[in-house]
Amino acid sequence: MNLIDELKWRGLLHDMMPGIEEQLEKELTAGYVGFDPTADSLHIGNLVPIMLLVHLQRAGHKPIALVGGATGMVGDPSGKTAERQLLDVESINHNLACQRKQLEHFLDFDCGENSAEVVNNYDWFKDFTFLDFIRDVGKHITVNYMMAKDSVKKRLESGMSFTEFTYQLVQGYDFYYLWKHQGVKIQMGGSDQWGNIVTGTEMIRKKGAGEAFALTAPLITKADGSKFGKSEGGNVWLDAEKTSPYKFYQYWISASDEDASKYIRIFTLMSKEEIEAIEAEHAPNPGARVLQKALAEDVTRRIHGENGLQNALAATSLLFGKGTKEQLEGLSNNEILQVFSGIPHAEVSRSEVNDGLDIIEALGAKTNFLDSNGEARRALKENSVKVNTEKVEMGKMISSTDLINDKFVVLQRGKKKFFLLSVAE
Repeated sequence: MNLIDELKWRGLLHDMMPGIEEQLEKELTAGYVGFDPTADSLHIGNLVPIMLLVHLQRAGHKPIALVGGATGMVGDPSGKTAERQLLDVESINHNLACQRKQLEHFLDFDCGENSAEVVNNYDWFKDFTFLDFIRDVGKHITVNYMMAKDSVKKRLESGMSFTEFTYQLVQGYDFYYLWKHQGVKIQMGGSDQWGNIVTGTEMIRKKGAGEAFALTAPLITKADGSKFGKSEGGNVWLDAEKTSPYKFYQYWISASDEDASKYIRIFTLMSKEEIEAIEAEHAPNPGARVLQKALAEDVTRRIHGENGLQNALAATSLLFGKGTKEQLEGLSNNEILQVFSGIPHAEVSRSEVNDGLDIIEALGAKTNFLDSNGEARRALKENSVKVNTEKVEMGKMISSTDLINDKFVVLQRGKKKFFLLSVAE
């Protein structure tokens, strides 16, 4: 597989330095991407650099994920309008451990000479004194060179601390260190990282009299202009506790046709022929969302496994009135809360449930799910009421045996009107 050709057709190549193709053809080449450890989970915005590493390894080269234990204490100004809050060592180490586990789902760490590695730049910065740094590193890069970077120029009016100003030197030294000690020749990242990456190639040229290369992917945008990777609740995380498989699946299946066509190339490993066949099947009937389903299922399965995908599909069926009690019982409390996050919700005491709660009261006066007990009776006579996806009749008593996870009862009238009842602790 030719890495550059692969990145081009997938829409993953924005810019690269001359000579990189010759380097990749010449020998097995190590390349790295840096990740920011300011959270204990990666999010889907991180998937682009992750996929760069995946394709590098698929092309027979060595991927290295640098998790910035040191740079996370400083803060990258690229794309930022204000200085962020810095984290302490304990918080960063916790985040590092969590992110490393997630990276191991994507990369092969046991495949011989091109096995993936995770490195932490805190390992080489922890004993590097400030005086040593400005003497051995700072002297190689001029202030004029640093001021010319877009990440600096955009912040000159609002102000930038010395800490953030020197970030490009710190990242540049990362590249130099990996070039010298691990033979790394390529750094990859988003297009907003170009300035920081070429600072590293400049440092390698001046301090090490060597050669290295930069490669960037475009920043992903949505067709409607909104930011990729964000939902109403903020970031779409890879951690199932932060973003449930259901919410994760919904993000992808809700993509427009234009976005889905772009995303399926970038975020899956399907071949060009497979993708074009899916698009051909999708085109005659876009409402069936064949393209979006293929995208959402592939990405959800890779992040959350087959079980996570099945839970996401089950939750989707439930919300559209087609689910089963077995599917509902397979969801965790967190997934139930996320699936039914936008519907009315009421609490009842455990004693009320243990004693038996009449279905009319549960639908009407007790919860106000329906306007009155009278409307509840009419709904029951119409045979349009369900408890935990199963139809019930007049006289039904909700008891502890109806509780999902000993906590929830899902009430439903018709196909799309839901109510969540929970037991107060």
